[in-house]
Amino acid sequence: MFSRRKTELVDPAEALPGRPTPAFPLPAQHEVLGTPLVTDDVPDGLEVAIFGLGCFWGAEEIYWQVPGVWSTSVGYAGGTSPNPTYEEVCSGRTGHTEAVRIVFDPDRVSYADLVKQFFVVHDPTQGMRQGNDVGTQYRSAIYYTTPEQEQVARELTKVYGDEIARRGYGDITTEIEPAGAYYYAEPHHQQYLHKVPNGYRCHANTGIPFPETA
Repeated sequence: MFSRRKTELVDPAEALPGRPTPAFPLPAQHEVLGTPLVTDDVPDGLEVAIFGLGCFWGAEEIYWQVPGVWSTSVGYAGGTSPNPTYEEVCSGRTGHTEAVRIVFDPDRVSYADLVKQFFVVHDPTQGMRQGNDVGTQYRSAIYYTTPEQEQVARELTKVYGDEIARRGYGDITTEIEPAGAYYYAEPHHQQYLHKVPNGYRCHANTGIPFPETA
Protein backbone atom coordinates (compact mmCIF):
# COMPACT_ATOMS: atom_id res chain seq x y z
CA MET A 1 0.00 0.00 0.00
CA PHE A 2 2.76 2.46 0.98
CA SER A 3 4.77 1.67 -2.15
CA ARG A 4 1.72 2.15 -4.36
CA ARG A 5 0.97 5.51 -2.72
CA LYS A 6 4.50 6.68 -3.40
CA THR A 7 4.24 5.96 -7.13
CA GLU A 8 0.68 7.14 -7.82
CA LEU A 9 -0.25 10.81 -7.97
CA VAL A 10 -2.58 11.78 -5.16
CA ASP A 11 -6.13 12.78 -6.04
CA PRO A 12 -6.30 16.56 -5.40
CA ALA A 13 -9.38 15.98 -3.26
CA GLU A 14 -7.28 13.77 -0.97
CA ALA A 15 -4.14 15.92 -0.89
CA LEU A 16 -2.80 17.39 2.34
CA PRO A 17 -4.29 20.81 3.14
CA GLY A 18 -1.00 22.67 3.24
CA ARG A 19 -0.97 26.14 4.77
CA PRO A 20 -1.73 29.72 3.70
CA THR A 21 1.81 31.02 4.25
CA PRO A 22 5.30 29.44 4.14
CA ALA A 23 6.33 27.46 7.20
CA PHE A 24 9.84 28.98 7.29
CA PRO A 25 11.77 32.14 6.33
CA LEU A 26 14.24 32.13 3.45
CA PRO A 27 17.71 33.65 3.10
CA ALA A 28 17.99 36.75 0.97
CA GLN A 29 20.94 35.67 -1.15
CA HIS A 30 22.02 32.76 -3.34
CA GLU A 31 25.09 31.31 -1.63
CA VAL A 32 26.95 30.61 -4.87
CA LEU A 33 25.84 33.29 -7.32
CA GLY A 34 25.35 36.16 -4.89
CA THR A 35 22.05 37.09 -6.51
CA PRO A 36 18.64 37.11 -4.81
CA LEU A 37 17.37 33.66 -3.84
CA VAL A 38 13.69 34.61 -3.93
CA THR A 39 13.06 35.79 -7.48
CA ASP A 40 9.31 36.30 -7.66
CA ASP A 41 10.06 39.67 -9.24
CA VAL A 42 12.25 38.76 -12.20
CA PRO A 43 14.51 41.53 -13.56
CA ASP A 44 13.68 42.86 -17.02
CA GLY A 45 15.21 40.81 -19.81
CA LEU A 46 15.47 37.60 -17.80
CA GLU A 47 13.26 34.51 -18.01
CA VAL A 48 12.26 31.63 -15.73
CA ALA A 49 12.54 27.90 -16.39
CA ILE A 50 11.24 25.22 -14.00
CA PHE A 51 12.26 21.57 -14.23
CA GLY A 52 11.73 18.42 -12.19
CA LEU A 53 14.49 15.86 -12.70
CA GLY A 54 14.83 13.84 -9.55
CA CYS A 55 16.51 14.93 -6.32
CA PHE A 56 16.71 18.70 -6.50
CA TRP A 57 20.11 18.98 -4.79
CA GLY A 58 22.05 17.70 -7.77
CA ALA A 59 19.76 19.35 -10.29
CA GLU A 60 20.34 22.80 -8.82
CA GLU A 61 24.11 22.31 -8.73
CA ILE A 62 24.14 21.52 -12.45
CA TYR A 63 22.21 24.62 -13.40
CA TRP A 64 23.94 27.20 -11.19
CA GLN A 65 27.13 26.36 -13.13
CA VAL A 66 25.61 27.18 -16.54
CA PRO A 67 26.87 30.51 -17.95
CA GLY A 68 23.93 32.87 -18.34
CA VAL A 69 22.04 31.52 -15.33
CA TRP A 70 21.43 34.42 -12.94
CA SER A 71 19.85 32.61 -10.01
CA THR A 72 18.55 29.19 -9.03
CA SER A 73 16.46 27.80 -6.22
CA VAL A 74 14.95 24.48 -5.25
CA GLY A 75 11.32 24.03 -4.41
CA TYR A 76 8.08 22.21 -5.06
CA ALA A 77 6.05 22.44 -8.28
CA GLY A 78 3.21 20.70 -10.08
CA GLY A 79 1.25 19.80 -6.97
CA THR A 80 -1.87 20.70 -5.02
CA SER A 81 -1.08 21.50 -1.37
CA PRO A 82 -0.04 25.13 -0.78
CA ASN A 83 3.26 25.86 0.97
CA PRO A 84 4.22 22.24 1.63
CA THR A 85 7.18 21.07 3.67
CA TYR A 86 9.80 18.62 2.43
CA GLU A 87 8.39 15.85 4.60
CA GLU A 88 4.89 16.44 3.21
CA VAL A 89 6.14 16.34 -0.38
CA CYS A 90 8.06 13.13 0.30
CA SER A 91 4.90 11.54 1.67
CA GLY A 92 3.44 11.61 -1.85
CA ARG A 93 0.35 13.38 -0.56
CA THR A 94 0.89 16.86 -2.01
CA GLY A 95 1.40 15.96 -5.69
CA HIS A 96 4.56 18.06 -6.05
CA THR A 97 7.83 17.36 -7.79
CA GLU A 98 11.17 18.32 -6.35
CA ALA A 99 11.92 21.15 -8.76
CA VAL A 100 14.66 23.57 -9.68
CA ARG A 101 13.70 27.11 -10.67
CA ILE A 102 16.17 28.84 -12.97
CA VAL A 103 16.31 32.54 -13.75
CA PHE A 104 18.40 33.03 -16.87
CA ASP A 105 19.51 35.57 -19.44
CA PRO A 106 18.22 34.39 -22.84
CA ASP A 107 20.88 36.51 -24.56
CA ARG A 108 23.54 34.29 -22.95
CA VAL A 109 21.88 30.88 -22.74
CA SER A 110 18.81 29.76 -24.65
CA TYR A 111 15.83 27.99 -23.15
CA ALA A 112 16.46 25.24 -25.71
CA ASP A 113 19.94 24.68 -24.29
CA LEU A 114 18.52 24.43 -20.76
CA VAL A 115 16.01 21.82 -21.97
CA LYS A 116 18.72 19.83 -23.73
CA GLN A 117 20.73 19.85 -20.50
CA PHE A 118 17.62 18.68 -18.67
CA PHE A 119 17.30 15.61 -20.88
CA VAL A 120 20.91 14.46 -20.71
CA VAL A 121 21.45 14.80 -16.95
CA HIS A 122 18.57 12.57 -15.87
CA ASP A 123 16.64 9.61 -17.25
CA PRO A 124 13.29 10.87 -18.59
CA THR A 125 11.94 7.33 -19.11
CA GLN A 126 11.70 6.19 -15.48
CA GLY A 127 8.23 7.39 -14.53
CA MET A 128 7.87 8.01 -10.81
CA ARG A 129 11.53 7.55 -9.95
CA GLN A 130 15.13 8.42 -10.66
CA GLY A 131 17.50 5.56 -9.98
CA ASN A 132 16.97 4.35 -6.42
CA ASP A 133 14.82 7.39 -5.56
CA VAL A 134 11.21 6.25 -5.83
CA GLY A 135 8.13 8.44 -5.55
CA THR A 136 5.96 10.92 -7.38
CA GLN A 137 8.21 13.78 -6.25
CA TYR A 138 10.99 12.36 -8.45
CA ARG A 139 9.02 12.33 -11.71
CA SER A 140 10.40 14.07 -14.78
CA ALA A 141 8.69 17.38 -15.50
CA ILE A 142 8.96 20.57 -17.53
CA TYR A 143 6.80 23.46 -16.36
CA TYR A 144 6.76 26.10 -19.06
CA THR A 145 6.25 29.80 -18.37
CA THR A 146 5.49 31.03 -21.92
CA PRO A 147 3.88 29.58 -25.06
CA GLU A 148 7.30 29.73 -26.72
CA GLN A 149 8.77 27.57 -23.95
CA GLU A 150 5.99 25.03 -24.41
CA GLN A 151 6.72 24.78 -28.13
CA VAL A 152 10.45 24.32 -27.55
CA ALA A 153 9.86 21.76 -24.78
CA ARG A 154 7.54 19.64 -26.91
CA GLU A 155 9.75 19.81 -29.99
CA LEU A 156 12.90 18.82 -28.09
CA THR A 157 11.09 16.08 -26.18
CA LYS A 158 10.19 14.50 -29.51
CA VAL A 159 13.74 14.86 -30.84
CA TYR A 160 15.29 13.23 -27.78
CA GLY A 161 12.53 10.65 -27.55
CA ASP A 162 13.17 9.55 -31.13
CA GLU A 163 16.91 9.35 -30.45
CA ILE A 164 16.69 7.25 -27.32
CA ALA A 165 14.04 4.99 -28.87
CA ARG A 166 16.42 4.37 -31.75
CA ARG A 167 18.95 3.23 -29.15
CA GLY A 168 16.56 0.89 -27.37
CA TYR A 169 15.10 3.01 -24.58
CA GLY A 170 11.42 3.24 -23.73
CA ASP A 171 9.07 6.19 -24.03
CA ILE A 172 9.79 9.51 -22.37
CA THR A 173 7.51 10.01 -19.37
CA THR A 174 8.25 13.71 -18.86
CA GLU A 175 5.26 15.76 -17.73
CA ILE A 176 4.96 18.99 -19.75
CA GLU A 177 2.56 21.41 -18.10
CA PRO A 178 2.11 25.17 -17.59
CA ALA A 179 3.93 26.45 -14.55
CA GLY A 180 1.58 26.90 -11.64
CA ALA A 181 2.49 27.83 -8.09
CA TYR A 182 6.10 27.24 -7.11
CA TYR A 183 6.96 26.94 -3.43
CA TYR A 184 10.53 27.48 -2.25
CA ALA A 185 12.04 24.61 -0.29
CA GLU A 186 13.50 24.94 3.20
CA PRO A 187 16.72 26.98 3.62
CA HIS A 188 18.97 23.99 4.20
CA HIS A 189 17.97 22.54 0.81
CA GLN A 190 18.96 25.72 -1.06
CA GLN A 191 22.42 25.30 -2.67
CA TYR A 192 22.76 22.14 -0.57
CA LEU A 193 25.76 20.79 -2.45
CA HIS A 194 27.65 24.05 -1.95
CA LYS A 195 27.14 23.63 1.78
CA VAL A 196 27.78 19.86 1.72
CA PRO A 197 30.18 19.27 -1.21
CA ASN A 198 30.26 15.50 -0.71
CA GLY A 199 26.49 15.26 -0.34
CA TYR A 200 24.11 13.04 -2.26
CA ARG A 201 23.84 13.43 -6.02
CA CYS A 202 21.41 11.35 -8.06
CA HIS A 203 22.35 11.61 -11.72
CA ALA A 204 20.54 8.67 -13.23
CA ASN A 205 20.69 9.24 -16.98
CA THR A 206 20.57 7.41 -20.28
CA GLY A 207 24.14 8.29 -21.21
CA ILE A 208 22.85 9.40 -24.62
CA PRO A 209 23.83 12.91 -25.74
CA PHE A 210 21.30 15.21 -27.29
CA PRO A 211 21.51 14.88 -31.09
CA GLU A 212 23.85 17.49 -32.57
CA THR A 213 21.46 18.26 -35.39
CA ALA A 214 18.63 19.38 -33.08
